[in-house]
Amino acid sequence: MKKTLLLIPILFVLFCSCDTLNQVAQNTVQQTGNPTTLDINNGLKQALELATGKSSDQLSAVNGFFGNAAVKILFPPEAQKAEKTLRSIGLGKLADNVILSLNRAAEDAAVQAKPIFVSAIKQMTLTDVTNILLGKQDAATEYFKRTTTLQLSAKFKPVIQTSLNKVGATKYYTDAASAYNKVPFVSKINPDITDYVTQKAIDGLFVEIAKEELNIRQNLGARTTPLLQKVFGYYDRNKK
Repeated sequence: MKKTLLLIPILFVLFCSCDTLNQVAQNTVQQTGNPTTLDINNGLKQALELATGKSSDQLSAVNGFFGNAAVKILFPPEAQKAEKTLRSIGLGKLADNVILSLNRAAEDAAVQAKPIFVSAIKQMTLTDVTNILLGKQDAATEYFKRTTTLQLSAKFKPVIQTSLNKVGATKYYTDAASAYNKVPFVSKINPDITDYVTQKAIDGLFVEIAKEELNIRQNLGARTTPLLQKVFGYYDRNKK
């Protein structure tokens, strides 16, 4: 009788443990099973909002462009000979001021990007979402290039123009161009720098977005929510 009484709680614990294990197993299957269409839609959009927001925040911070070798804006290609000439005749400080001011202008403009990307994400169709999730590793970046470049340019250019004036870039670059253009026998360069900085700022933004996209596709630690884990786990099993 005593042995029977002792067995009852043990059996109870065993049965409970089995139920608990079954529940855990079922939850695991649900977590790692194929996501629903709604999961894919919400999960990818969540990932893209995180990636574009992080990129915009990083680049709009002080030294976001200037301190990042991958996106730092230098003299335009056609003006790099001018830069070398200026440095050779003792005007290195002027050249340094130009580079710093170009990057400060891009940093000022980058903050404008976030709402443009949020709008583009909201307008994505289910087909867009599926193609991006199961497409190439830069599928999202290429989507944003197609759908946001014109808007980014329209938003960035006036901000960059104002910033170039504010930090003295227009003056610095005009001075640098004028100084170089006075050197005998050189090809003259255009002193207008706004379009160039606008394009380089947009290019830099897409460089950072591509890096964030690749990170979330390849790095399990970047999938910070259960939904991201489920959706990108599905991506891992079906990627090309």
